Formats: sequence, structure tokens, C-alpha cells
Amino acid sequence: MTFFEIRCATVWRGDTVALKDFSLELRSGESIAVLGPNGSGKSTFLKLLTGEVRPEAKCETHCRLFGEEQWSLEELRHRIGVVMPEEVARFVDGEVAGDTVLSSLRGAYGRTRDMRFSKVDKQRALEAMEMMGVAAIRHRAFGELSSGERRRFLVARALVHQPEVLVLDEPSTALDFAASLHLIVTLRQLLREDRTLVWVTHHPGEIPPEIDRVVLLKDGRIFADGRKRDILTNKALGQLYEVNLKVSWSGGWCDVRFL
Repeated sequence: MTFFEIRCATVWRGDTVALKDFSLELRSGESIAVLGPNGSGKSTFLKLLTGEVRPEAKCETHCRLFGEEQWSLEELRHRIGVVMPEEVARFVDGEVAGDTVLSSLRGAYGRTRDMRFSKVDKQRALEAMEMMGVAAIRHRAFGELSSGERRRFLVARALVHQPEVLVLDEPSTALDFAASLHLIVTLRQLLREDRTLVWVTHHPGEIPPEIDRVVLLKDGRIFADGRKRDILTNKALGQLYEVNLKVSWSGGWCDVRFL
């Protein structure tokens, strides 16, 4: 089943064309990585995927989410879980860490005094935190957590809705080496559960072995789309980033270095 399909689309961001002649199909049960340099169109693609922007209306263009060309943003927020690093700044340091997950069930960033949650709500939040390995620290203040722990609470916050699709935007951005490793280990477990996951990054080396399909974006267009080993090559990545690169492989991980 296809959950996202777009054909021959042009997407404007203000006076700038952000995506051009853009066609892509994503299937349920499939995990993919979307890779590209800054300015390649990754952010606009994410907004298309979450229903926040629409393409220019043309007879040859269509954009469907879960088979529909018209959708409710409120419904999409439950069907597509999105994790963005900048969400961390939306919580005050004194917020109870577990409440960052619970408050997602009310569409809020943080719990207020008038919020009430059922036993079912609390169980769902607990299960999401257990999935991300942070249930044991859910009573701590959010500001006391490490950057990696806070990032895992953000993922739990997205998972609490039991979304059909999980979107990770630069999941390891601003994390130190150890925190990045711990987060990726946890995310790999989600990938092994056959979830539909979209991993957006500009680092080929952080794409886990469980992800086999890679889409490359450049200058607002699909530059390449296919199996990871066929796409992440010296030539393709060199053209994408406009530098000379050497690609090697180990255990399903891609290592990229300057020549």
C-alpha cells in the first residue's frame, strides 16, 4: 500500500521554487533514508509529507497522503509521527520528562494543571517510553537530562500516538558521539519491527543497515532513488556534494571520506 504519492509537482516557498518536477512514491512497511546537502529541498519534502504545504495546482500534478488528496492536519498528526531536534526548545527545564510524552496526547508541548489523563493514556505513554529506553527516568526534570535522553523522549512523544509512519528529521543533530550511538541503537530496534520510517539526514554514515532504500535530493529535484548500495557510490555522492569522495562499506554501514 502506498501512503505517500506525488507526481510532477512544483512547490514554492515564498518566491522561491523549493521542489521542481518532483515525483516520489513511498510504501507502507518500507523504511527509507532521504539524503541531501543543505538547500536540497529536504525541509520542504518533510512539509509535503506532513501535509503542511501543497504543490502548485497543475493538471498533471497530484499529491496523495494515505490515498487522499484532501486531508485533515489533525488526522495526519496522529497518523504520521514527526521528530525534529528543535522541539527540545519548546519544553521548560522544570517539565517532568514523562509529561513531555503525555502532553503529546493533547497536542501540547508540556502539561498544564487542567490536563487529565486516563489509565489508558498513561499506559500508552509508558509503553512509548519503555520502547525508547527512558521509562526509568520519566520522573526526572526534562532540563536535567542529557541531550541524548531528551531526544529519546521526543521519539517516545511521537510514538505515543501509535502512528502509521514515523519521520525522523536529522535525528542525531547536536548530539555528542556517545549520545548519537545510543539513539541509533534504539532506533534500529524500531526498524527491526517493520515500521514505516522516513529518516532524513545529510550524513550517509548514519543510515542504519536496516534501511535499504535511499532517495537523494539536490537543488529541489530527485537526484537518485534506489537500493542503498546502488545509490551511495563514489560518483553519485561526489556529484551530490560536489567534492571527491571515497565510499566504503562495513556491516551494512556506509563510510564516506574525502579523497
